[in-house]
Amino acid sequence: MAAEQRRELGRLSALAVYRRVAGTGRMERRRRGAPLPAGRKRAKARLRRGRAGGGGSEPDAPPPAAPPSRVELPVEAPLDPRPEAAAAGPDAKPRDGPKALPSDPRPAGEDRGGVTELLRRLARLEDSRQRAAELFRWLLAPVAPAEFLGRHWERAPLLVRRGDPGYYAGLFSTADFDAALRGGEVHFGTHLDVTSYAEGVRETHNPSGRALPNVVWDFYQNGCSLRLLCPQAFSPSVWHFLSILQEQFGSMAGANTYLTPPGTQGFAPHYDDIEAFVLQLEGKKHWRVYRPRTDAEMLPQFSSANLTQAELGEPVLETVLEPGDLLYFPRGFIHQGDCLPDAHSLHITVSSYQRNSWGDFLEKLLPAALQMALEEDLEYRRGLPMDYLQYMGVANSDTVSARRTAFVEKVQSLIKKLIDYAPIDAAVDQRAKSFLHDCLPPVLTQSEKAQSVYGFPARWQDGGPCNVDILITKDTEVRLLRHGIVRLCNEEAGVMLYYTTENSRVYHKEEPKFLELDPEYTDSIEFLLSSYPNYISVDNLPCETLEEKISLATLLFEKGILTTKKPLAQV
Repeated sequence: MAAEQRRELGRLSALAVYRRVAGTGRMERRRRGAPLPAGRKRAKARLRRGRAGGGGSEPDAPPPAAPPSRVELPVEAPLDPRPEAAAAGPDAKPRDGPKALPSDPRPAGEDRGGVTELLRRLARLEDSRQRAAELFRWLLAPVAPAEFLGRHWERAPLLVRRGDPGYYAGLFSTADFDAALRGGEVHFGTHLDVTSYAEGVRETHNPSGRALPNVVWDFYQNGCSLRLLCPQAFSPSVWHFLSILQEQFGSMAGANTYLTPPGTQGFAPHYDDIEAFVLQLEGKKHWRVYRPRTDAEMLPQFSSANLTQAELGEPVLETVLEPGDLLYFPRGFIHQGDCLPDAHSLHITVSSYQRNSWGDFLEKLLPAALQMALEEDLEYRRGLPMDYLQYMGVANSDTVSARRTAFVEKVQSLIKKLIDYAPIDAAVDQRAKSFLHDCLPPVLTQSEKAQSVYGFPARWQDGGPCNVDILITKDTEVRLLRHGIVRLCNEEAGVMLYYTTENSRVYHKEEPKFLELDPEYTDSIEFLLSSYPNYISVDNLPCETLEEKISLATLLFEKGILTTKKPLAQV
């Protein structure tokens, strides 16, 4: 290589090198914050399943969608996250003195310490379902969950301005982003996307291999946005946050983080297949949200391709998010976000309810119902009329005849009868089995570790292992670690107990975890579920013999499913 060529390469940015390798031929060094020129490579904008979820009951006939709501809290007014505060409405006068969460034992007015202190408070609650409900309440505050589910969930956007830059403190930051890069385990494409959107063109600039800090930050300096696809794999706080929230949703709860340079936009307008909660962590971002263009795009099963500005109407919501603010929009709502010239933006999108609709459930249920009907009902096995091809089909759809009428009525009758064979509970269990595979493993408190296998003091000492034996007796008091960590499924191969304690923080890195149980143990699993969060003695498990009771309890303890009221061994 000539010396002149070497000097030229020494001046190239990571973006320019990427474009040379990608064949775009664009070699110029760009000033920070300048818009990226259009290139040849386009990538579909999508929110990957870093881990997604959502949930809530709704009436059979949902009310019409509410218009987008804005809840603004005066900066000088303390945040009141209680449900009754939301019921008073956004225009209500603030009450005297700060108010605390119901689960907050500290005096009113004491600093809450953001997410870090919130997670500590939640850890004091015995029931994991209550932890999840309180976290969901905190996420929406001051809007009450019932109001949110009734007016906004799957219906309309919600904007909450809190005027509290420290509300999400401790969840994720640019320092955490940098630490993840320096950890050496972030890879382009797998964990990190480098993106840009300028002059109507959306590009992905991912090199191959490990995402080293100098390369990543050079992309950022040249106006590229950075999307971390699974922050829960690198941030204990995000992992903890999502692992609690997933139990509220009953569906995968995931997250992506987005770091965008000043004056740039990283993604084209598009809609997603998830319910999105945008939490502004640092800086500011200008957002525009648009209604679905057609009924077919409402609550879609899949995300859209990149859209052009010409395809959009007027936004139903336009705002600038600042730290502590929340923006929610349902799947199908088109959105785009761009940075103002004077500030970068870091936000985390918590996602939920991907492929978790009634239709997705029926995709699981109806084939099973039909298979059962074929096995048990002669009517489903009888042959079709010999001449049905002559009068059925699209070419004959306008024909009126007795034979067509009889054929259609027979199909309707068989479909109506199919419900009698639908294994609804079994199909729900199969959905739950998939959900448990999606789940993050639980995050244990120090006391939970001490009372579980994860804190068991087995170790090598004085030339051999010690404290190895797990001594569970009939008087040992046990309970499930979390209510939502197990699911019994009666399958063709036998009774399976699926569990989450050995899942990975990376989506589906591990295969589904399960234990095959003898059918006589199912009553004991159901007893543990119904007893939660109370402890029960091993002797009260409904097994036939004491040996079986101790054997089952020991097995579940070894898998991290059970905890004991008192540590089994002291260090």
